[in-house]
Amino acid sequence: MTIDITTATEGGALIATANGRIDSRNAQEFEQTMSSAIGDGAGIVILDLEGLSYISSAGLRAILVTAKTLRKREAKFALCSLQAAIKEVMEISGFDQVIAIHPSKQDALSAFGATA
Repeated sequence: MTIDITTATEGGALIATANGRIDSRNAQEFEQTMSSAIGDGAGIVILDLEGLSYISSAGLRAILVTAKTLRKREAKFALCSLQAAIKEVMEISGFDQVIAIHPSKQDALSAFGATA
């Protein structure tokens, strides 16, 4: 299975929705797609992982690269709508200490003062 990423602007935020799996076979594609999507102007980026069924260490690295890129630009970044298994991976790896994780897209938008 591959990764499918769609993007939309909502409430002044870029919402990137990932569906499928992020593993060593497609982590670089994911990273490049995210880099293209955020471009130079996105000030708020929310990565909706509701449709993500699996993430490997390569996928975690790709998300971390995205987070670091946005942090350098002083842009806001969060993850939302994680399935239980993905949330557990984020907690075990300590990503929840580095990247904000919200239960829903609406919660993430609200946290950044954006409106749906």
